[in-house]
This record gives sequence, structure tokens and C-alpha cells, in this order.
Amino acid sequence: MGAFGVYPLCMIRYSNRSIFGVVDEQPSFYQANPQNVLDVTLFNQALQTLFARLGAKAASGDSLKKFATGNQNAGDETVYAIVQCTPDLSEGQCSSCLLNLFRMMTNCCDGEVQGKIGAKLIRPSCNLRWEIGQFFNGTLEILPSPPPPQISSRPSLPAPAQGTKSNTARIIVITVVPAVGAVILVICVCLFIRTRKQREKERIETCSTFEAVDEIESAESLQFAFSTIRDATEDFSEKNKLGQGGFGAVYKGMLADGQAIAVKKLSSNSGQGEVEFKNEVRLLAKLHHRNLVRLLGFCLEGTEKLLIYEFVPNSSLDQFIHDPNKRFILDWDKRYKIIEGIARGILYLHQDSQLRIIHRDLKPSNILLDGNMNAKISDFGMAKLMKTDQTHDAASRIAGTFGYIAPEYARQRQFSVKSDVFSFGVLVLEIVSGQKPSFRDGDDIEHLMSHAWRRWREGAALDLIDPILRNDSTAAMMRCIHIGLLCVQENVADRPTMASVVLMLSNSSFTLQIPSKPAFFISRRTYQPASSLISYTSRMTQSQLETVPPSKNEISITELDPR
Repeated sequence: MGAFGVYPLCMIRYSNRSIFGVVDEQPSFYQANPQNVLDVTLFNQALQTLFARLGAKAASGDSLKKFATGNQNAGDETVYAIVQCTPDLSEGQCSSCLLNLFRMMTNCCDGEVQGKIGAKLIRPSCNLRWEIGQFFNGTLEILPSPPPPQISSRPSLPAPAQGTKSNTARIIVITVVPAVGAVILVICVCLFIRTRKQREKERIETCSTFEAVDEIESAESLQFAFSTIRDATEDFSEKNKLGQGGFGAVYKGMLADGQAIAVKKLSSNSGQGEVEFKNEVRLLAKLHHRNLVRLLGFCLEGTEKLLIYEFVPNSSLDQFIHDPNKRFILDWDKRYKIIEGIARGILYLHQDSQLRIIHRDLKPSNILLDGNMNAKISDFGMAKLMKTDQTHDAASRIAGTFGYIAPEYARQRQFSVKSDVFSFGVLVLEIVSGQKPSFRDGDDIEHLMSHAWRRWREGAALDLIDPILRNDSTAAMMRCIHIGLLCVQENVADRPTMASVVLMLSNSSFTLQIPSKPAFFISRRTYQPASSLISYTSRMTQSQLETVPPSKNEISITELDPR
């Protein structure tokens, strides 16, 4: 659906979407000469001076072709460079694109670009190149061919000695020049074929290693140096620690440019290998939605595996909804906005993104809240990538968190988009009621779904609403309880799609169906789970059973396998 190519004297691009006046900075590529310069510090200073001058010249209104060339002395060496933007960009857009591309040198490539005698950095909207030898003439125009020799119409008188030499030279030129030209042509064709085969080989290798990822995707542009993240988190100090989970710890950090980040430091026993880790990075790099946490980059160095996200200041939903003090901050308007945000984020994963993704671990601790209390779905360590026409799949092991797992997944290890719908329904009931999926009601332990279903059937659903909300709009809360019960129905086909859920939430006149009995229905006082729950727990070890349901930290039973 789209491609672009950058060559020494031109660039081409096509797409099935509008690209004019739009700055596209992904994907990014680099190519560097392995030879080092004589003085790295002096050379980098010369590069910075040169690119600052050329960037301003290329972006200016006088540059209709949006390119500039020049050179700069770097001690015993001279660096030559070219910068270029697509001509449809404005002056500010071109300048910004080139500046970010130049900054890319310090954030990528494991030091393979800095201090090299030549390199190319390429993005769809702009590119730059430098060499210590001149690789262009003054204007980047192809020099014109010399005019053909003029042939006189007058017959010339023979000149024995000189004429013989002249004719001999002419014969040599006529014979040698075409031969040399033919040799050069053959060499060029061979080089072209060799380069094309090499590129095809690299493309095939990339595709076989990372399926369902565009061939032009380059995750290297997202890679941070470990030293950069170590400095940003003050060597992963305890004071910067935001939380701890089965995967490892999360730390707050501050980059040199002042940007706040959240760093997920995977533990050595997390079970996630290098291939799975890189697959997760490539998956997250392709997702962009206001209700998903944005991945900024990653670090893979030795045994260290780090994921770098945007910093979300208000922590996770569970830190509010179940906190005796913070829960008062979440009035009904905020809770309803959170419910809508989660629904739109899941809809994007299931339908609106270029991939179809099933999250498989939706729960309050994986819903982060930004400064405006907007919901952002996080933690895609257990997400599954599906084909666009694929409706369901089977897992080799159960993965997820007790209380949010759909019954068909627990019984037969079958999961689909409706598995996420089920988890969303539990989330909605939890947000409205302020209760965890398994809670104590006097001397009894109940599952939130069975409790909500009972109250609904008895006409007492108002009792389910969090007491601090009962002065707000009960009609909207009752509608959300109704939607939640529709999402947790045991029959997969009866559950709505996320597109329908978003419509139900945004349109109060949309008629809702009557929900059927939910899955995992548990009668009070008996403590006996339904057969589906027995099937699920029979596959769990004794140590895992001990965390169900009294676990205070909602430990996830994690399955990590390549997507």
C-alpha cells in the first residue's frame, strides 16, 4: 500500500493515503562506512556546524527543491554533506524533520554512525548524508556531455607523416572508447544485479525473522543505549521505582532533553526471550492511539531487556479504584470517561489498527491514567497478533489474570476478540461497583459477575453501585452495568463486539438486549465454582491455586510465546 526509495540524485514515493504536507519520520534507516575519522570530537563539531547551516538553507523558502549541499573543515579532514526534504513540506516541517534526523545519530545504531567517515540517515520525509570525499558537484546536476566534434565539408590535403598519425589516433579512439564503454556498462549491470540480490536476501531474512511486520520497518531506530537509560533512572534507584510485577520492575526516568519516561526492566526469569522481546517491540511500534500507552523505544544489551514508554503520571486504575482515599477522586464523569477510553482503545486493537491484536490481559493494573485521567491500555507482553480474517486461535497454555479470563479460554484455551470483550465487561462492573472480581460479602465470598447478575435479576442493581457515586446519574450507571453483563455472558456468540459496545456507550438511545447468565456463576455460601471454573483450576499448579482468589497483588499466570 506504500513504499519509498531514496537514491543519490532523487527520491520516489507512493502511498494509498495523503502524504503531501505530512512529516513522516518512521520508518528510519541508516547506513554507515565502518572506517572511523581521525578526530571524533572535532569531526562531530564540524558535522553539527555544517548540518545546522545546510538545514536552514534547505528548509528556506528560496529552496524550491528543498535540498542543500556544502562542506566543512574538520582538522585534517573535510566533510561534505547533503540534506534533503520532500518539496511539499513547509519551512518549519523540513527544519524539524532534519533536526530530528540529525538527533537520531545519538539515540540509535549502537554507535555505528557517530565518528564514521561517511553515513546516510533516511526517513520518508527527509534524508541526509556525509562523506569525507566530495560525492557531488556544486549543484547536484548531472554534468552535460561534451559537444560532438565538428566535421568540415572541405576536403583536406594529404599530409603524409602527420596524417598517418592522426588517422591512427582516430582509429584507436574509435575502437577503444566503445570497448571501454561496453566494459563499464557490463560492470554497472553486474553491480546492479549483485546489489539487487543482496537487498532481496536481506528482505527475505527480515521477513522470516519477524512475520507480519512491514519489510521496511527498522526497530533499530527505537533502540536506546543502556547507559542512557541507566543515567535517566539514576542507575535504577529505589526512589524512582514505580512498581513491581511478575515481569520485573518499572522505573521513572528523565532523559537528557527533559522528557519523562517509564522504563520496564524485565527480570531475568520473566521467560521472555530475545525474539519474543523484539517481536513485542515491533508490535508496539506500529500502534498509535490516544488510549494506548506509547512505546518510545527499547534497550537490548547483554542480559538486559528494557522497554521505554511515555510516562503516565497518575499510575494505574487499580491504584485509584481500590484505594480508600483516592477512590473519591473518581467521580462518575471520570469513571465514565475511563470506560469509554478503554472501549475505544480495545476497538482500535481489534478493528481500526493495521493489525488485529488481542490483548489477553485486560485488568485495572494494566489501565494507566494520564494527567487528565484519560485511560491508556498498557502491558502487551501477552498480546496475540491475528490475521485480519482470523476469528479465533488456541493457546498452548493459559495466560492472564484470575477473574478476568473468559470461560472458553479457561476450558479449551480458545481465545478471540470476544475474550477481550469478556475482560472489558468485568472491568466495567469493577469500575461501577468499586469491587474486585472476587470479594467478601459478610461471611461469603462471591464473584463480582454472579453478584451483579443476582442483583440485576432481583431488580436491585442500584445496590451494586459504589456508595460514593449514588448521588450521580444512576441511569448512566445502570446502563453501564447492563453493558457489562452483556459482555460477560458465557456464550461467546452472545457477547457484543467492541464496535457495538462503543455505540452503546456513545448513544443512550441504542436499545440493549437482555443479558443471559454470566460465566463462572457462583452461588453464595456454597463456595462451589461452576464446571468451567473447575476445568480452569484443574490445569493450575498448587502454588498457583494458592493465589486464587486471596492474592493481593493479582499475580498473572503468564504465557509468553512468539506471535
